[in-house]
Amino acid sequence: MILVTGGAGFIGSYLHAGLAARGQHAAVADWLGSDGKWRNLARHPPAHVVRPDALDTWFATNPALDAIVHLGAISETTATDADLAWETNVELSWRLWSWCAEHGVRFIYASSASTYGDGAQGFDDDPALLPTLRPLNLYGWTKHAFDLRVTDAVARGQPAPPGWTGLKFFNVYGPNEYHKGRMISVVKVKWDEVSAGTPARLFASDQPGLADGAQRRDFIWVGDVADVIMWLLDHPTVSGLFNLGTGTARTYLDLAHAVCDAAGQPRRVEFVPMPAALHGQYQSFTEARMDRLRAAGYAGQFTPLEHGVRRYVQDHLQGPERYV
Repeated sequence: MILVTGGAGFIGSYLHAGLAARGQHAAVADWLGSDGKWRNLARHPPAHVVRPDALDTWFATNPALDAIVHLGAISETTATDADLAWETNVELSWRLWSWCAEHGVRFIYASSASTYGDGAQGFDDDPALLPTLRPLNLYGWTKHAFDLRVTDAVARGQPAPPGWTGLKFFNVYGPNEYHKGRMISVVKVKWDEVSAGTPARLFASDQPGLADGAQRRDFIWVGDVADVIMWLLDHPTVSGLFNLGTGTARTYLDLAHAVCDAAGQPRRVEFVPMPAALHGQYQSFTEARMDRLRAAGYAGQFTPLEHGVRRYVQDHLQGPERYV
């Protein structure tokens, strides 16, 4: 059995659907709450749903696990409760790491491209470069702190899971994200605007010499993320910290045009001032270096932006089945 923390969330529920499709028993640790997040699991109910605060009891009374995929986190880039973010993103993650080390269980966890800060140090996932990174926000800092703790423990020869992988997710988009509020993907936000008959609105550039709409991010289809995680589950000897993007940055204007095209609407875009709260915290460029994951053996192809956006819009947002 595999435990997926955050398994009722966006990436976690998509991964759970993939595991269910290949007959893999999986349990989910998450808060289902009352905002309809259960719908992410409606078509593939898990073997167990465990409240995160009941994990210790569950570990003591349930069968041995083959792996933990730890995706649960305080993921809001505008989060301000540092105590909660540290307890959730660092201390809970470390307790799971330690449990896996003690019980000989594979451990895969979510890091983030936000650990790279403004990108001035590049987007190279070589662990030797970790000390040079300067995240811009609390979320990125806590993810970076856990990456540092893990790599330091491994370097010192301290107890570790028999196989472990950290994945620095870049900008993930796709179905099952509808509960995420302000953290929902730009693709979904632009579709909401375009489908309502208004132009797609993009932040004007706040960088000298960078044209409006020319900000570039590495956008990755959620299905590609799930494929990489399942590949890692099938290759338990692969360990390390890896980027997970497509390796190709695309402009926000490209994304807005892709949404308009997929929705069958004219390409109408307008630029609005960037909110003051984002000044100094906004990444105008991200692009994953994927050399190390490729060298580890992953040969899967990543979905081009236009194809992924079309699939999201036409198969889910406009289609009969919003959820996977």
